[in-house]
Amino acid sequence: MDRRQLADFLRRSRHRLRPREADLPEGRHRRTPGLRREEVAQLAGMSADYVMRLEQARSPQPSTQILAAMARALRLTEDERDHLYLLAGHPPPVGRLAGAHVRPSLQYLLDHLRETPAQLLGDLGDLLAMNALAEALFGCVCTVKGPDRNIIWRWFTDPAVRAAYPPEEHDEHGRQAVADLRAAVARRGTDEASAALLKRLRAASDEFSRLWDEHEVGVRRRSRLRVLHPEVGAIVFDCEVLLTPAEDQRLVVFTPPPGSPGVDALDLLALLGPATAHRSHR
Repeated sequence: MDRRQLADFLRRSRHRLRPREADLPEGRHRRTPGLRREEVAQLAGMSADYVMRLEQARSPQPSTQILAAMARALRLTEDERDHLYLLAGHPPPVGRLAGAHVRPSLQYLLDHLRETPAQLLGDLGDLLAMNALAEALFGCVCTVKGPDRNIIWRWFTDPAVRAAYPPEEHDEHGRQAVADLRAAVARRGTDEASAALLKRLRAASDEFSRLWDEHEVGVRRRSRLRVLHPEVGAIVFDCEVLLTPAEDQRLVVFTPPPGSPGVDALDLLALLGPATAHRSHR
């Protein structure tokens, strides 16, 4: 908790907020810029004395309930609310989720990444979109259509998915997938979507249940991956996981190490096109 910065931010946020923005009367003899402490206290449902102690850096650490009330009273934006939580020593609440909606700007980016495979993934493992080169690379085992587009579900229930990766790396892939899912579920607070996925995975896979019970957690940010493509052979990739504006979506970019055989393999894959992967699968 940074009491001094928290106090300063609350004071300045109160001064910036005009009464009309908080649905309060302007008044003809208002000497205080913005809102009075008493007005913020009334809007937040707390005492004016507590608001004063917060603004004077004399309060104990406020609870998340207090912070949520202050954020509403001061009409803070999501970025300002998150800043408030961090100054008070709390993790910010989860922002709005995009779900399966793919922003047009992200789809445009995917479509124009013509020399690099890229996928848009939900935080629970749903494959939401991928570009043509990613479809040529993974199309035989990954799809953005149908109820089974979740790559974690497919990993633990479909042997054809595992066939695209070296057998000696299967254990590590499974462990990383479960650790990343564990982090996503914790961020969400075990909402309906994550609870349903966990129930489904536990019922379908003893391996998943065993790994989940080990309670390992690790957000996947980058990794090294080998893909066994039926037409061009093994390709090594460096995988970079990039944040998107949504809390629950990630852009994953697959790049071969410079100078590696994977560079030429990707060029060949681009010529063969997405249909190759589907023909090979059949």
